Amino acid sequence: MSTSLSPLLAPMLSSAAMRAACDDLATLQHMLDFEAALARAEASIGIVPPASAQAIAKACAVSAFDLADLAEAATRSGNLAIPLIKALTAEVAKTDQEAARYVHWGATSQDVIDTATMLTLRAGIDALLSDIDRAVTGFARLAQKHRNTAVVARTWLQHALPMPFGLKLAEYAAALHRSRGRLLHLKRHAFALQFGGAAGTLAALGDQGWKVAEKLSEILQLPLPESPWHSHRDRIAEAASVLAIIAGTCGKIARDTQLMMQTDVAEAFEPSGEGRGGSSTMPHKRNPVAAASAIAAATMAPNLAATIFAAQVSDHERSAGPWHAEWPTLPSLLLVTSGALAAIVDIAEGLEVDAARMRSNLDATGGLIMAEAVAFALAEKVGKQEAHHLVEAASKKAVAEKKGFRAALESDPKIAAHLDSQRIAQLLEPMAYQGVSQTLIDRLLASLEDK
Repeated sequence: MSTSLSPLLAPMLSSAAMRAACDDLATLQHMLDFEAALARAEASIGIVPPASAQAIAKACAVSAFDLADLAEAATRSGNLAIPLIKALTAEVAKTDQEAARYVHWGATSQDVIDTATMLTLRAGIDALLSDIDRAVTGFARLAQKHRNTAVVARTWLQHALPMPFGLKLAEYAAALHRSRGRLLHLKRHAFALQFGGAAGTLAALGDQGWKVAEKLSEILQLPLPESPWHSHRDRIAEAASVLAIIAGTCGKIARDTQLMMQTDVAEAFEPSGEGRGGSSTMPHKRNPVAAASAIAAATMAPNLAATIFAAQVSDHERSAGPWHAEWPTLPSLLLVTSGALAAIVDIAEGLEVDAARMRSNLDATGGLIMAEAVAFALAEKVGKQEAHHLVEAASKKAVAEKKGFRAALESDPKIAAHLDSQRIAQLLEPMAYQGVSQTLIDRLLASLEDK
């Protein structure tokens, strides 16, 4: 139902499209859509008079209902569906007393709420898919552009080896694309109509219950499950897991961006603009605001998903409490996931790369970043253990004497006996030591073609 994100903070942590999908009015309209579709479905097989179904459908316009009154009544009834159905019945009765008898015929509150949840999820996932496509396209374009741009690969936040920046970008694109596949899987396999009546047997509709379900599924364009799923929340939990994964991927990309934007690193930057990323007191600041929003959202998402996972442990055929916990949590999870993704779209489509600074940072250790390359070349001559010992000693000497790594290597006779100055110079060139990186970039970008 309503989301825990305030109107003041929501724009920082969610996308406009997702706010529209999760809006209280949209949620309420989805519930009314269920009631209208139910009446039409039952009319199609002769349970409800066609004129009554028309009257009910006509009354299912959200503008006719007072949200504040419904919210207040829900605190007494235990869910929003009960006061809504009462209000809808009264609204229908204004023009057709006979039709009012057939409002919500054979259904229960959970049918309304769970089906509305599925409709919200469908709209929300469509919004996420649109943004994922933009982010994947942006990072793929950058990956091609920077496939030969050398950058420091960092492990434990320390310089490790050189790598093509395009590989990092292609990994971003591929990770997001994998989540695109997860979202499509949800659309095809996890979304489903919920229609089971009071206890999941559709007893009130006699032997016509499944015919109504089939027609209702057709009208709402929601897949028909094998049976009502009201007491098993794995569909909702699966959606939550996918949302949390997307938020986590966005958070990882955002964290990398933050680190690259550090003054001491300064290799890549979020797009800039008037009034963006500034400080209230320091005019020179260029803060990573999109990355911060993505990381904030990614920090919230796992805990929201955990609430959804916990809500799977329900009692018998309708839970008292766990089900209720889903109502504010799932929209909040959709919202923060959309916020993380929207921030990453911003970065993917406007990342500013300083290739010269990347090269400068590669050279910051005086060539030490190429120690592994030298060690493996030397190992071919003297064995891995001895080569490691010699190169480690040369590395320590270069640091202690504040001299270049190349000079330290060339001054060691045991190394110079096997590697001449020209060979050492070749080994110290970062892009000469990238393994199968170019193949990996090609493979990652090719994976984006998978639909």
